[in-house]
Amino acid sequence: MPGPSSAARRTVLKGAALAGAAGLGTAACSTESKLGRAEQPTPTAPVHLGAADAVPVGGAKLYREQRLIVSCPEEGTYKAFSAQCTHAGCLLDKIENNEGNCPCHGSRFDVTSGKALVGPATVPLPEVRIKVEGGKLVAGPDA
Repeated sequence: MPGPSSAARRTVLKGAALAGAAGLGTAACSTESKLGRAEQPTPTAPVHLGAADAVPVGGAKLYREQRLIVSCPEEGTYKAFSAQCTHAGCLLDKIENNEGNCPCHGSRFDVTSGKALVGPATVPLPEVRIKVEGGKLVAGPDA
């Protein structure tokens, strides 16, 4: 039969295990919150993106610094979306086959519609207004 010191030892070990598990959870959350989080997922002022012809017809371009994705489904038509994943706020890192990729948890989005294609994200990317002004793309609330 175990003595009082065995019970105390089990209590200490149990506490250490719980503290370690709590630390892992905190580490995961803090890492996640540093990867691309922004208070506003869409621009609150006009954002100048450069030449409209930089976005290929039938394709899309990722503007990482501006946190935007712009697609051009047909000549002269543009659609823009936030490039911030709707699952955990990470910034999308690349576009392949008209799908935006989130490097944090593997979510993928259709860059022509913003629709979440692969989870864990289930909410589409927010659409952003966009216009062409003098051959240049301008995105934001007044576009």
